[in-house]
Amino acid sequence: MNHDGALERVRVVLSRTSHPGNIGAAARAMKTMGLSQLVLVSPHSFPDPVATARAAGADDILANARVVGSLAEALEGTVFAAALTARRRELAVPMKWARDAAGDIVSRTSFGDVALVFGNETVGLSNEDVALCHMPVKIPVSAEYSSLNLGAAVQVLCYELRMAALDPGEPPNLESELATFEQVEGFFSHLDRAITASGFFHPSNSKRLWPRLRRLFGRIQLEKDEINILRGMLTAFEKK
Repeated sequence: MNHDGALERVRVVLSRTSHPGNIGAAARAMKTMGLSQLVLVSPHSFPDPVATARAAGADDILANARVVGSLAEALEGTVFAAALTARRRELAVPMKWARDAAGDIVSRTSFGDVALVFGNETVGLSNEDVALCHMPVKIPVSAEYSSLNLGAAVQVLCYELRMAALDPGEPPNLESELATFEQVEGFFSHLDRAITASGFFHPSNSKRLWPRLRRLFGRIQLEKDEINILRGMLTAFEKK
């Protein structure tokens, strides 16, 4: 896959953006680097003339942007998602620096759409949002001044993705089709039901178990066949 084809399969997801100007800045950043899919999760104001002004000609990105009500909806149909976050999460999968992550993100476009997820300008992404993604990603900003504008953060990541797409390296060696977001979340729902019904998991007093289980499976890229095996096992256990 050439770099243009790879970048066309990258969704930039902005979650609960409070200032429309940042949506426009993100659209401009995307277009300069060859990305075109913009998904907005519950933006405070969109469409908005401020967004159009800040897009500086990237009107087509705004015109084709999808607005959805939840991050889960924004990730439907993807095979991989990376969450931009400034802080480490205790129960998240290991974090990667933006440049190191870019190659992994681009390589997954061979199997379907991937997502790059950015949070609200003030509070960022919640732990629940990060848990829906496969990889937390961080930009190595200066410790003396780490305040990075949302539009600038999108520009940095889009640049790194374009550079990775220009030199993608070896494709991942996978034997089967990657599981989609919906298939993985369907497995997690099934697992939740099974371990709760068995008495192993008690939601009221096992609050740390579920994040740890998500982290365990999040460390690997589950394939469709593996999801089918795991759900088949759960079904067999439930019949017992």
